[in-house]
Formats: sequence, structure tokens, C-alpha cells
Amino acid sequence: MKKFLTLLLAAIFIFGCSKKEPVTFDPGEVDPGHLHRTMKKITDIIVHDIFSPPVASRIYAYSSIAAYEAAVPGNAEYVSLAGQLNGLTETPKPDTAKQYCFELASVHALALVGKALIFSEAEMLTFHEQTLAEFKSSGMPKGMYENSVAYGEEVAKHILAWSGSDNYKQTRTFEKYTVPLHDPSKWRPTPPAYMDGIEPSWNKIRPFVIDSANQFVPEPPTPFSTEPKSKFYQEAMEVFEAVKSANGEYEEIANFWDCNPFKMNVRGHVMFATKKISPGGHWINITNLSCRIAKNDFFETAEAYTRVSLALADGFIVCWDEKYRSKLVRPETYINQFIDEDWLPLLQTPPFPEHTSGHSVISAAASVILTDLYGEDFHFVDSTELEFGLPARTFTSFKHASDEAAISRLYGGIHYRPAIDEGVKQGVQVGEWVMMNIRTRRENRLVNN
Repeated sequence: MKKFLTLLLAAIFIFGCSKKEPVTFDPGEVDPGHLHRTMKKITDIIVHDIFSPPVASRIYAYSSIAAYEAAVPGNAEYVSLAGQLNGLTETPKPDTAKQYCFELASVHALALVGKALIFSEAEMLTFHEQTLAEFKSSGMPKGMYENSVAYGEEVAKHILAWSGSDNYKQTRTFEKYTVPLHDPSKWRPTPPAYMDGIEPSWNKIRPFVIDSANQFVPEPPTPFSTEPKSKFYQEAMEVFEAVKSANGEYEEIANFWDCNPFKMNVRGHVMFATKKISPGGHWINITNLSCRIAKNDFFETAEAYTRVSLALADGFIVCWDEKYRSKLVRPETYINQFIDEDWLPLLQTPPFPEHTSGHSVISAAASVILTDLYGEDFHFVDSTELEFGLPARTFTSFKHASDEAAISRLYGGIHYRPAIDEGVKQGVQVGEWVMMNIRTRRENRLVNN
């Protein structure tokens, strides 16, 4: 019986794709598996190539948008993002006289844009060739296959041309962060790698949905002071004590949300790096898990990845704008200089200024979008970190997960409380702006209603 149903579904897929006009799939019959697997491959390569969190978010955004735009003509319920995203002009339209499989076009566009934005292109190409071979062997008519691939390429070229005008290439040549030698309140490189400040000009990148990098400026950090009775000193002491008194649960939470793409490990005279998923990649994987739990069809899946990736990308832009405005010193530097020179944070301090907390911003932004898509009472088991040797964690809502991600930075010893609280506020503002200003359905309504 199972074999019969499989053959029946395959026949329906082939018949549906062979119509004379562009195909509109029955959402119940479309398998988004190729979309999920291709997105996971992009994540794996981002980890391998060691992209910084902001750059990774840019890769996710453009790749997801390409997949979404190539899928839109296959379902009349969805609308293009052209004219809604900053600088995105009308996406090429398919020829109504030709036959298409928009699932194939979408996956192809996703892979092409992803491949163009990462370093390990050969690995992505090998993976995608296997995906294309599966479509070929499905019994899809040759003309439909060729039309779909050609349309996916056309959309990918359009999205990549748009990405080329976002100022990313220009920022590769901008000046590095200069360490203010005589100002103890300002950020300086931290051990063990003492890396330069990452992406000091990220606020120059064109945002996707928000108006500008400084649209949601948070409250500034507490005024710097080394006086033991000062508020800033007490905030540092909170971090100091949190690490000293950390129990097993707090350590597990801190490590689960570490998401440090490039951790330097020192063993005597030996130094080696450990690669992990980025914070944005963690939320892209939560999106994957959520789509599967909700049994989303192909179009709903493409929509979810796109809306979440937009919130992540704009979240990093507003966060980095503040980081290199306040340029606040990290707890590790301050505590070692003014409280205890032997103190170490539980997590390795990231190489950029402290305020606001990036995890807090992007987690709150992503949770707003996911809550809009799936509701406030959405239980899920987050298995993202299993492949990095950490156990899964269970959450009762996306806000539950985002709140834990935010407070994990205090448990890990790398953020003061205000950076977390203000980061959450900043992230909610970004998420709500994306939610209210981007329309993916023809009906102007919340997906959840």
C-alpha cells in the first residue's frame, strides 16, 4: 500500500508539472525537502568557511529571497517582494507559454545565490548537481526541466545583481577599528586570539526592510566608571558573580547558545580553532524545525525562511550600528583590569564591542517573525547543537527560546545586563517592523489569522 501511494504521488507530481501554463502546486503534494536540504548545505558551508555572524546573515537573506521569488509564480496566493525590499526591482517573470516546475526553479535559485556568496563553491556545486539529478530522474519532461532551471538562473542573476549594490564590496576596503589606547571604557581585542574588531562598517550595508541602520537606536550603555559603588561597576560584578556561581544548568544554557563561528582553543603552546554554527544559522535551523513540525508546504517553507532571514539581517545591521557607536569595553577586559586579573568568562569573548548583545537582538527579531507564523504556544525541541556535541533543549514558545538565548550571554560572562535588555528591545522593534512592512500573501493579513 505504501509503495502504491508513493507511485501515485509521483504520478500526480509529474502530471501537475506538465500543464501548459505555469504550474500551481497543490500545497499538500509539494515536498519542501530539497529546499530544507539545500539551506542546510549552505549553513554547513558557512560554518566551514568561517563567515562572521553579520556576513552569514547576508548570505541567508539573499539566498532565501532568491528561493522565494522563484517560487512565487507557482502559487497565486503569494506576492513578490519587489518594491517592498530596499532597492529590489521587479523580478523576471516566467513565460506563460512554457511549462515550469517552480519547486525546481526555487531550489536552483537558492543554490546559485548561496554558491555565489560563499567560498567553497565546488562543494556547493557538487551537492547541487546531485539535487538536479534527482529532479531529472523524477520523470519530469525535458522541456519543463530546462525551462525551470533557466528561470531559476534568471531569478538568481537578478538577486545577485541587486546584492552587488548593497555596499558590501566597498566595506571590504574600509578602515579597520582603531583601538583607543588611553580610554579604558572602549573595546579592545580580547584573548586568546586578540582578533581585530569584526565588521566595524556593517552599518554602511544597505538594510533590507528597515529604513536605515540607526532606525532603532537603543538606550546607551551605563556611563563607564571604575568606582566600586558605581552602577557600571555593579553591572560588571553581576557578570563576575554569574560566572563564579554558575551551576550546571546555566553552563549548559551558555554553551548551547554560544554559536561562536571561530573559537580559538589554547592547550599549552598549541592553538587550534573550533568551528560552530552562527547565531543566525541557529535560528535558520529553528525555522527548519518549525516548518517540519507545522508540516509546511513548499511555498510556506520558502516564505518562512525569507521572513526570518530578513529579520536576522536587519537585526545585525542595527546591532552593529550601536556596537561601533558606543564601542563599549567587554566584561573580560574590565574585570581583569579592575576586579580580578585571573577571572575568565565561561565563553570566549567575541571580537567586537559589547553593546548591544547580538544574540539578544537577532533572537528577539526572529522570534517575533516565527511567533507571527506559528503562534505563541509553539512547543519544539531544538536539536541544532547535536552535531556540535551539545544536547537538545525543549522550548514552549519562540519567545522562551529567544529569552534564553539573550540571558545566556550573561551566564557566559560576555555581556552586561543592559546590553541584553536593550538588545531584546531592539530585536523586537526590528521583528515587528519586518512583520508589519513585508507582505508575502495576496491577502493583507497575518499568516496566523
